[in-house]
Amino acid sequence: MPVRVHSRHMDHPATVVHLEHDGKVLLVDAQGNGPMAAERGRLAPAPFLRFPTPQEVEAMGITHGAPRHVDHSDVTSGVTVLKAYPQVPWPASWPWKDDLISDNAVHPVARESVYRSLHRVVSKVIVVNEAGDVLMGRVARGHFVGHLTLPGGYLDHDEHPSDGCVREAFEEFGLRISLDGTAPVVTQRIFDRRGLSFLSFTYTSDATKGQDIRVEPSEIAEAVWLPAVEACESAVSYFDKAALKAHLAR
Repeated sequence: MPVRVHSRHMDHPATVVHLEHDGKVLLVDAQGNGPMAAERGRLAPAPFLRFPTPQEVEAMGITHGAPRHVDHSDVTSGVTVLKAYPQVPWPASWPWKDDLISDNAVHPVARESVYRSLHRVVSKVIVVNEAGDVLMGRVARGHFVGHLTLPGGYLDHDEHPSDGCVREAFEEFGLRISLDGTAPVVTQRIFDRRGLSFLSFTYTSDATKGQDIRVEPSEIAEAVWLPAVEACESAVSYFDKAALKAHLAR
């Protein structure tokens, strides 16, 4: 019998599988029967719905690719989630993953796993001056404190990546830039066992003539201009390095 972990709802299997196919996810009830439907906005904690165990997936005859181990220990002690993509036709009877986020009948492990599967989108810009040097900022807060990064940050909810980096360049450095039309470098990566996926768009701009840099000290401790090669060597962000390497290769 599979090991079970006590939760605020009821006993929960120690290992479950997050199966996702084009926005659909597989949910089962406490006995492992499924697929079960999610109900957006449901407040009642019943029926108890969760991801299936590996044994339940096998019993349903569902095959899938090699799973990714997602570590939930920071929020859910004792539960292992295996993220995998089923090798089945599009499962119309499975619930949409958007529907289970606000369904109180769905166990927090499943809701947390779906939340982690959403991309965190950032937009950055390689600002180049007349000498060909690249603008870098020494970070004052958040990720990479004390290190040099390109201008940029998280997108606002309704913002296009090409607008986000323009906004960030002004907020962080006081520069009003326009992009040069070069296609952005698009990069995606999951950095740790929590399974958080980041998606980055990095554009380029040379529209700095006649402007003085005015850093926002709560975000940027100092601004520096570096030759592109040195900027690439100094960057600590995976996304910055990828974009600067592409810039150097042009």
